[in-house]
Amino acid sequence: MRVLVGGGTGFVGTALTQLLKARGHKVTLISRKPGPDRITWDELATTGLPRCDAAVNLAGENILNPLRRWNEAFQKEVLSSRLETTQMLARAIAKAPQPPQAWVLVTGVAYYQPSLTAEYDEDSPGGDFDFFSNLVTKWEAAARLPGDSTRQVVVRSGVVLGRGGGAISHMLLPFRLGLGGPIGSGHQFFPWIHIKDLTGILVHALEASHVQGVLNGVAPASTTTNAEFARALGAALGRPAFIPLPSPVVRAVFGQERAVMLLEGQKVVPRRTLAAGYQYSFPELGAALKEVVA
Repeated sequence: MRVLVGGGTGFVGTALTQLLKARGHKVTLISRKPGPDRITWDELATTGLPRCDAAVNLAGENILNPLRRWNEAFQKEVLSSRLETTQMLARAIAKAPQPPQAWVLVTGVAYYQPSLTAEYDEDSPGGDFDFFSNLVTKWEAAARLPGDSTRQVVVRSGVVLGRGGGAISHMLLPFRLGLGGPIGSGHQFFPWIHIKDLTGILVHALEASHVQGVLNGVAPASTTTNAEFARALGAALGRPAFIPLPSPVVRAVFGQERAVMLLEGQKVVPRRTLAAGYQYSFPELGAALKEVVA
């Protein structure tokens, strides 16, 4: 297949591109800068969708960038980098004389309200209680296409674990030094997925013509708490991991709204993902982390 990937130069995009090419597909990236096998967002807006069999959007500013203050300007960037790219691609698909067979968007489990007791699958309500849940609602709405000539899939991703990027890149140094530990109380759920499985779910959604609608991009062992994650990461590195990161520090660094993403969590199960026939490479946390830190 010819696959068009928005935001394909990031952590997940690079891994997805490698997997697609390994499976014999041809990949064109949409990025800010021109280059071989690329088109720019401006070109997409002016000349429309290039011929393709499928499109994926992964574009979006990193919300948990600790170097950026959580102010109005950054909030606008977080919103526009997701909504505008998604709207642009959805419009181009809707106008294309030969629309692609599949259109896949990656959003997040921030759609579901943090809770110490609730369990969420793809049909659970959400998307209306804070900045991030409202963002996911708007983001998914921006992707919706009229009619049914193109299969539409949304993957709500958990925290992505993989080598050389994602959440784990910020955590490794303190954990390697034996200074890691749970964030806040540690009781909050920590919905995670190995990058090999997130890209695997995306490719499955592109290749399998029966897959449509919302899929939760989380590991099936999703009852992990933050404290269990910290212990498992310490064990994978052969280091103690019991120095907690206190809630006030997290709030000071990230700001109150973003801190919720770290201090609170949700138990998310991939019911529809499993029902769609996806087989996980890393269903268990221990093996996933060993591969990441190896």
